[in-house]
Amino acid sequence: MAALTDRLSGLDREGVAEFFSGSDAVEITDLIRATSDEELGRLVAEDDFRAEGITAILQRFAEFADADRLASLDGVVCFDLSRPDGPNERHTARFAHGRVTLEDVPGDVTIRAAVVDFVRLVTGQSNAALLYLSGGLGITGDALLALDVGSVFRLPGSGAVAVDPTALDPVDVATAIKDVPRGHLAEVMGGAFRDLVVGEVFRRFPEFLDQQKAQRQRLHIGFHISGRPDGGADRFIVHVADGSCTVEADPPQGAERDATLLLDGPDFLRLVTGHVNPVRALMTGRLKLKGDRAKALAFNAVMDPPKAR
Repeated sequence: MAALTDRLSGLDREGVAEFFSGSDAVEITDLIRATSDEELGRLVAEDDFRAEGITAILQRFAEFADADRLASLDGVVCFDLSRPDGPNERHTARFAHGRVTLEDVPGDVTIRAAVVDFVRLVTGQSNAALLYLSGGLGITGDALLALDVGSVFRLPGSGAVAVDPTALDPVDVATAIKDVPRGHLAEVMGGAFRDLVVGEVFRRFPEFLDQQKAQRQRLHIGFHISGRPDGGADRFIVHVADGSCTVEADPPQGAERDATLLLDGPDFLRLVTGHVNPVRALMTGRLKLKGDRAKALAFNAVMDPPKAR
C-alpha cells in the first residue's frame, strides 16, 4: 500500500481535511512524491480526497512555493481539473503580493489539466512547459502567467525551485511532442509561449552539431520561421565554421547566408527535434529553401538533432 494511502486509511472527510490543512507541507509533498500515478489516480477518484486535498493545497499554495517567485505573480488563474469518473472541477485563485486567495471571479488564464497532473505540478514533480507542449496542460488566456505559476514550486524542505519551465532540455522536448497533433503545436507556436521555445532551441543549437563531421565545413544557414502572434516571422542564422557553431538572432538583411530554410512554427519544432526528415519536408513543400541546396544538405549532414526517448 502506498504511504499516502496508508496515511489516509480510515479517515472520514473531516479527518482528510484535517490532514491536508494541518500537516507539514514537506510531509504532504514527500507522501505524494512516493505515491505512484496509478495509486494517486485512485485517491483523486475519492470525493473526500479530491474535495479536501485540492482545496487545501490551493489554500496553502504559498507554503509549497518559492516566496520571491510567488511575489512576482499578479493575476487570477482558473484551474479546470478533469477526472475520468466525473465532471471537471474548477478552482479560481488570485495571485497578488505573494499571497494566494480562492475567489469566484473571472480568470486572466485558465489552466486545464488532469487532477493527477495538477497534484504533480503543485508538488514540484512536473515541468509546466513540457506538460503544455505534450498537450497534458491546456492554457487559455495569458500563457506566460500560467507558466510562471508552474515555476514557483520548491523542492521539499529546501528553497530551491523544483522545476524551471524555461530550462527546456532538447531530448525532453523531443519526447514531449512525439505524438502531439499538429493542431496543438500550432496553438503553442502561435501564442506567447513561442518566444521561450524558439529562443531556448537556438540557445542550445550548438549542442546539436556533430563537431567531427563539421571540421571542414563553412556554412551560413538562415531560418525564417513564420506564424508569430503579431503576424511576423522569427529570423536566425546558424554559422558553422571549423567544427563550431554560433547563432545570430535577427540578422540584418545583408548578412551572409548560403541558404535559408522557410517553414512555420510547428514544422520548425518538429524539424529541430528530429520528427521531420528535412529532405522529405522539402519534397512535400512543408519546408521551402532559398539559396544553395547543396549547402543546406551539408548543414543537415553535420547536425544531430535530439532524439525522443
